[in-house]
Amino acid sequence: MRTLPIPCLTVCLSLLCAAAMPLHAAAPDSATKFDPLQTFAPFNYPQPATAYRSASGKPGPLFWQNRTDYQIKAALDPASRKLSGEEVVTYTNHSPDELDVLWLQLDQNRYRKDARGAFADDRFPTEFTDGYNIASVQVEGADGKLQKVDWLVSDTRMQITLPTPLKAHDGQLRLHVSYSYTVPGEFGGRTDVNPSKNGDIFEIAQWFPRMCVYDDLVGWDTAPYLNQEFYLDYGDYDYSITVPWNMIVVGAGELLNPQEVLTKTEQQRLEQARHSDATVMIRSPTEVNDPSSRPNQSGTLTWHFRMQNSRDVAFGASKAFVWDAARINLPGGKTALAMSAYPVESGGNDAWGRATEYVKASVEYFSKQWFPYPYPVAINEAGTAGGMEYPGITFDDKTAHSKELQPLIAHEVGHTWFPMIVGTDERRHAWMDEGFNTFIDIYEADHFNHGEFAPKRDEEYAPGGGNPADEIVKVLTDPDAPPLLTIADQTKEKYRHPVTYFKSAYGLVLLREQIIGPARFDPAFRKYIQTWAYKHPSPSDFFRFMDSETGEDLAWFWRGWYQHNWKLDLAVQNVTPVDGDWHKGAQVTVANLDQLVLPATLEVLYTDGSKQDVRVPVETWMQHHSYIVRVDGSKPVKSATIDPAHLVPDVDRSNNTFTVK
Repeated sequence: MRTLPIPCLTVCLSLLCAAAMPLHAAAPDSATKFDPLQTFAPFNYPQPATAYRSASGKPGPLFWQNRTDYQIKAALDPASRKLSGEEVVTYTNHSPDELDVLWLQLDQNRYRKDARGAFADDRFPTEFTDGYNIASVQVEGADGKLQKVDWLVSDTRMQITLPTPLKAHDGQLRLHVSYSYTVPGEFGGRTDVNPSKNGDIFEIAQWFPRMCVYDDLVGWDTAPYLNQEFYLDYGDYDYSITVPWNMIVVGAGELLNPQEVLTKTEQQRLEQARHSDATVMIRSPTEVNDPSSRPNQSGTLTWHFRMQNSRDVAFGASKAFVWDAARINLPGGKTALAMSAYPVESGGNDAWGRATEYVKASVEYFSKQWFPYPYPVAINEAGTAGGMEYPGITFDDKTAHSKELQPLIAHEVGHTWFPMIVGTDERRHAWMDEGFNTFIDIYEADHFNHGEFAPKRDEEYAPGGGNPADEIVKVLTDPDAPPLLTIADQTKEKYRHPVTYFKSAYGLVLLREQIIGPARFDPAFRKYIQTWAYKHPSPSDFFRFMDSETGEDLAWFWRGWYQHNWKLDLAVQNVTPVDGDWHKGAQVTVANLDQLVLPATLEVLYTDGSKQDVRVPVETWMQHHSYIVRVDGSKPVKSATIDPAHLVPDVDRSNNTFTVK
């Protein structure tokens, strides 16, 4: 190797550096906070790729998931508000681990005065119950005999010590649990009893001990229930609800015994609804207080339902229900049934009289756009819940009118896709539940009845009612706003809607409309839903999947938008003619002054009123703080503006336009 003299080496290095300088680089802006090396650094995914979860964001070759099936027989006494139940839980351990204990969720313990959740919320509950009363827990042996087991209750969880460990790789057992609890009157934990003109309405959810999830990410996921929703296994549900003769029960899944709980007229109307796009009244307002609207006039009736491949079931019950239904048309010629149950005072075409129309339309849209609705019935029940979702049934505000009710129903029904079909862990990653659902709601609002209630501008999306790109700036500039990857229980109520709903949803809008484009985003997002249907994806699975399927390295976006709460500040700093001659075009200096980057449109306005747009991609900022964009043209330029349509969340628009003097 020949060694160059020091002076020659210095000259050569200077020439090399000069040759490597980008032709259109501008001088660094001393005011910028932007560091390209930090923004575009390799992204450390929160969860590693393994044989269970591949680097492509898909389930790996050794992926496994446990299964839980339930048989439940319960009785509701409305006078005492007591619900008593017997459940048989069939638990299948597909994991590679032998299990010596089982963990169950006891969500009704959230209503105890000493519950951890009572201290976690900003608002202390005003009503308490004694939570679950567990009468007995038994394991059924291979011979069918029952053996009592020891159990230990800790807050909203119950640990069961097994007499014999449950085998790995498809070991199975049957657990028998006898329990009861008092239905709370306050909607503090997403279940309640509330009054109406013609009788109480019971919204019954989290009403039986449910298995905790055992997965490859954390083992037993035993996060206590603090009010941040759910994480559950999939399985089949066969359940029966015994109530007084005069009550109507609307439950998730298929009603298996209509001949026993409905009059012949109601059975005929229900069958008519299965073939009708128009709403059919099953039990009219005038029939609510008519004893002949019930097959019996004394005693009790047992309503029997079945729900398959679900992560939960819930039901509503009341003697005050008006009940209507209509057919849902699904892809491939399949159908389902949309139903609404509500008190008389909630009726009318400006309120719940159109509720089934809203359910039907939203299910049909989501099914066509993203993934077919998988359940036989979609039910909307009116009560005191502001809005709460369960598989196949939603609880919504009985006082809401059309302008509020339609987007409310669409949002709660949309939860069928997130997290009921794509089973994310809501207790840890609520943004993958609420945000993803809010995202699909945005386009449903545009679609419903030619945009009757569009655009979607509410507390879930654009809380201030304005342009989302401008509204999200309030979050990006708030130093206390938590990043999206903050676990749900640590996100204060103040930020739950602005961050968990709005920022998450708007992030997907940016991906679809600004970063990737619908032509690539939509197929990838559909495939994500299809790939993870009835499974439990992690945040890293989503990030990796979208990287792989769209063909984009989105590390910079995952870091800036999800891992951090970074700000975007684009600017136009100068406009000059090329070589002093507008006939040769214009040179526009654009800059990135803060840590977030996004693609944006640069609009050049000429003195004759004509315009020209130039797309400035994120790659512009991989090596530069500012950049000179060469714009072809032959006319004098009046001004140049970055993001003139306010499509990206620029925190300072005062520097977005440069006017030529």
